[in-house]
Amino acid sequence: MLVNEKIKEELYENAGDIRVQKARLYAKTGKVEIAKINYTNKDNFEITGKVTGQEIYRTNVTVESGEISDITCECQDYRQRYAACKHIIATIMEFDENQKYENMLLKDKSTLDINKKIRANAKYRSFTQIVNELYEEEMHEAEEKKAEESNGKIKIEPRLIYDKYYSLLKMDFKIGDKRMYKIKNLVEFFERMQKAEKFKYGNNLEFIHTKEAFAEEDQTILDFILKHAETINFVNSNSNSNYRYYGKALDETCISVSQTTLDEIFELFKNKEIDFKSDAGESTIKIIEEDPKLYFQVKKISDEEYKIILNNNINLTRDFSVFEGKNNKYVLLKRTLYKCSKNYENSVMKLLCIFKENYLTEISFGKEQLPELFSVIIPRLKNNIEYQEIEEQDIEKYRPKKLGVKMFLDFDENDRILAEIKFCYGETEFNPLQPKIDSKYPRDMIAENKAVNMLRKTGFMFYEAKGCFILPEEEKIYNFLSNEIDTYMQVFEVMVTDNFKTKQIKQPKIGSIGIKVENNLLIIDLEKLNIDPKELEEIMQRYKLKKKYYKLKDGSFINLEENQDLEFIDKMMSGMDINYKQLENGEIKIPVNRTLYLNQLLKTVTDTQIVRNGEYKKIVNELDKENGDADIQIPAVVENTLRYYQKTGYKWLKTLDNYKFGGILADDMGLGKTVQMLSIVAGYVEQESQRRTSIVICPSSLTLNWQNEAQKFTNGLQTLVIRGNAEERRELIQKIDNYDIIITSYDLLKRDIDVYKERKYQFRFAITDEAQYLKNSNTQNAKAVKEIMADTKYALTGTPIENSLAELWSIFDFIMPGYLFSYKKFKTEYETPIVRENDARAMKKLKMLIEPFVLRRTKKQVLTELPEKTITVLNNQMKDEQEKIYLTYLAQAKQEVAETIQMNGIERSHIQVLAALTRLRQICCHPSLFIKDYKDGSSKLDQCMEIINDAVESGHKILLFSGYTSMFDLIEKEFENPVSIYYRYGSWNCWFCIYYWIFVGTLWISDQDGIHRSDLRRSPVAARQSKRQEKRDIPCYCIFSIFPIYYINAIFWRRRQGSDADGRNHSGNLTVYRRCDRICNNGYPWCERVYDAHDPWLLQPNPLSSQRFYERACKGTVAYDFAVMWIIDSIRTWRCDRYFCYC
Repeated sequence: MLVNEKIKEELYENAGDIRVQKARLYAKTGKVEIAKINYTNKDNFEITGKVTGQEIYRTNVTVESGEISDITCECQDYRQRYAACKHIIATIMEFDENQKYENMLLKDKSTLDINKKIRANAKYRSFTQIVNELYEEEMHEAEEKKAEESNGKIKIEPRLIYDKYYSLLKMDFKIGDKRMYKIKNLVEFFERMQKAEKFKYGNNLEFIHTKEAFAEEDQTILDFILKHAETINFVNSNSNSNYRYYGKALDETCISVSQTTLDEIFELFKNKEIDFKSDAGESTIKIIEEDPKLYFQVKKISDEEYKIILNNNINLTRDFSVFEGKNNKYVLLKRTLYKCSKNYENSVMKLLCIFKENYLTEISFGKEQLPELFSVIIPRLKNNIEYQEIEEQDIEKYRPKKLGVKMFLDFDENDRILAEIKFCYGETEFNPLQPKIDSKYPRDMIAENKAVNMLRKTGFMFYEAKGCFILPEEEKIYNFLSNEIDTYMQVFEVMVTDNFKTKQIKQPKIGSIGIKVENNLLIIDLEKLNIDPKELEEIMQRYKLKKKYYKLKDGSFINLEENQDLEFIDKMMSGMDINYKQLENGEIKIPVNRTLYLNQLLKTVTDTQIVRNGEYKKIVNELDKENGDADIQIPAVVENTLRYYQKTGYKWLKTLDNYKFGGILADDMGLGKTVQMLSIVAGYVEQESQRRTSIVICPSSLTLNWQNEAQKFTNGLQTLVIRGNAEERRELIQKIDNYDIIITSYDLLKRDIDVYKERKYQFRFAITDEAQYLKNSNTQNAKAVKEIMADTKYALTGTPIENSLAELWSIFDFIMPGYLFSYKKFKTEYETPIVRENDARAMKKLKMLIEPFVLRRTKKQVLTELPEKTITVLNNQMKDEQEKIYLTYLAQAKQEVAETIQMNGIERSHIQVLAALTRLRQICCHPSLFIKDYKDGSSKLDQCMEIINDAVESGHKILLFSGYTSMFDLIEKEFENPVSIYYRYGSWNCWFCIYYWIFVGTLWISDQDGIHRSDLRRSPVAARQSKRQEKRDIPCYCIFSIFPIYYINAIFWRRRQGSDADGRNHSGNLTVYRRCDRICNNGYPWCERVYDAHDPWLLQPNPLSSQRFYERACKGTVAYDFAVMWIIDSIRTWRCDRYFCYC
């Protein structure tokens, strides 16, 4: 046997049983021929064979050191699998099992002596065997010792393999130090590198696979191998690979060179030599970045015949190959791989490929084809062509002259562009579209084709009837006239007719704009517009659709791109609700409240003459928010009270009133919107002897505040708060002529609107406070307010827009009905484009519309004397006992909340979650807030006292807030000496309480017996300092702000229409019942009796204590003596035996 059994088993297993059976049939039928043998022993040999099947397939098997080094075959099966095929197995069988090869090798002593083995005849075979074994062992030890002495780095040798039959490139690699070993499996090599594995490749190479083990100059090659090996590993390990036929999807012994990989290989080995293997054998090739030095010769054979001959002595079929990379083309010529330039690709390489594909070494052509040679071929190959036996005068005779092109443009009767082309060579001119062309000059065919292609690219078509080119499409005509004609004029000689000149692209232009104000109307004159007003509507429709052009009826075009005059017209037409019919006369009349919007638009117009009359200028100047009208006098009663920015606001409001414009005062809370509006009313009262009443509409919780503010700042104003039952309110409304201001709430106005309409009273001012109540234009509140008649209407709100732009429209619909058009149009043109499409153009237009009538200042802008807010967060560690309680309750709370959520679901467990969080917060403040007899301290309280003591010792004052009022008791006990603590009770989390205490200065105080005492109505300071032993409970006036959230257990009823038995209306009232903060003395979980704040003389049984539902309507607002501040009209108050619960 000539082949090691293990090698045969490996090959047979790799091929599979079916291939082995077919291979044996090939071997038995004599279809296998061994062409070449290089044999040392059964572990070291190389054989080349030919197997005859449907075709003749060449095979090769190389075995080194008992391992398969390489196998190849030309069959498709091997190409798909890169594994042993039936032809390779048949070659091994033929070599191993045919006795003639064994006999031949035993007789051929020279072959056996190549590796310096000691051989002998069969007689001395045993002795020879001993010598050979000892010799091999000695050589092995010597090589190992030599490898140990060498500390060199591992080198990498790449080999590029070209399969000419399939035009495929592959690359494999060898590694080693003194002796090189092939990497038989790239994936296994990659895994060894990943694991830093130690591996032995042969007797002379064993190392730990790290990057440091390889030579520095080969690091880039190593990265290249690892990158592609990882890709091969991923593809072959992917069980869903669509490329798997059977076996591996990709060959793991080498890298298949794709177009991108070829570019990488070139950059990696540029200007280097690498090993190369092809069908012709193995060699080295050099990789360089330049064009191959190949030349062609134009030779004159006879007067009538010429030839193009490849001048270099090369065989294109054998020595010339072209490879395509992703970005470049490469030429393999003899033993050099060239990277070709783009110019070389498009000229010399194409000619070379024609030679190769047609198996030519020369190309013949006739004398009559010399013009084509010089006009088409020579310009592309001028650096790679030589002339033989051709005179210079003949070259000049056939070399083409410079081409000149004339272009004649005109419009036909259908407004299509006609282009007649003339090609010019010297004095000769001709139409290239004519069937027969006689020219005494050689023609430049490349230049002519470029000219024709330029026309085709523009969209010109051949018009056979007139022998010219025609441009029929409207959009392409516009593009030609706007941009491309300039390019033609640079390369052609362009001439046009008078008809063509009249149909050019126009720029819309407004020559001048005349503006004047007469009879409370704004009149705009646009007579000098260079567009026919009858076509303006269609032009603006295309402009809104962002089209590039519009074709006028006379055939010319209007440029619609980025034109400021069209932008002005669009904003003017849409922002002022102008009909295009009005423009036909050149004069537009619109309401004067559009003046400021127009003034904003005019700022965007340049190069246009604008003529304004004096009245228009006066309005614009007076409504300047910053400067305003300096002649406006501040009312004497508030002149010394108003701050500078409030005076600016007064002048702005007064100017709006002078022209009967409405406005929105949107200053920050606390900047004095109320006092500014009261100043407007006070100024009117000072100036007019025959004056009319103004109306203020606000939330019911602010009605008394308006009255108090009026008395405080404008003592002379007569105010009336509309309150009481329906009859009482009717009587008060009948007396409004006797007052300067009447104050009512949104809810009461809704009920009394019919009474106001019966009177048909025209108020001087209508003022809505907290105008966000009007945000929904469909509510009864908004509809009632908008029915109030007044000369001037103002809206006060810190948030004109809370959720949607519809809220802004609703407020403007109150102050200036129709200014923002109908809601349908507003939604179409502004709300939808802005909200859904984020349309910047619509947003800008809306801003220009509303900006003149909205005044907003923030504290940061006007109260510059206030210091910057400083926030310091202090952290502390809980005390041991406090932390134990916290962690215990936290564990309990987690369990209880989890059980509640599991039982009721998260949507129905919010109260329990909030209650648990509240308890945890209380423990953080001080456990004694809900644990009786807790004796240990609180780290938070200690830190708080430290801060307070430091501040007091330094002479500072402190405003202290706490979420729990009982926390103040604990703080007070910590003081060694009594101190003055003001505003102890109430909710410090509630902005309304703070506002009420600071600005109103009074609180409602109740006796412990539940009787409201008007004599105790006083300031908090007085309440606290008078009789310290007489402690009064001062409640918060806001919903659910003072009591812990875990006590909330409320039931709500809302009745739409109807009345109680006593006939009182309760439409829309909200009735609230709430559990008391503490258990009453009698032990009932609910208060025994209900106290109705709207009817303080009534004490009703508590429906909840008797387990039955009870519903009762509110009578109306609170009587003056029981002035409690409410947020919702129909909020009720419950009384238990000891405490008041305010909701």
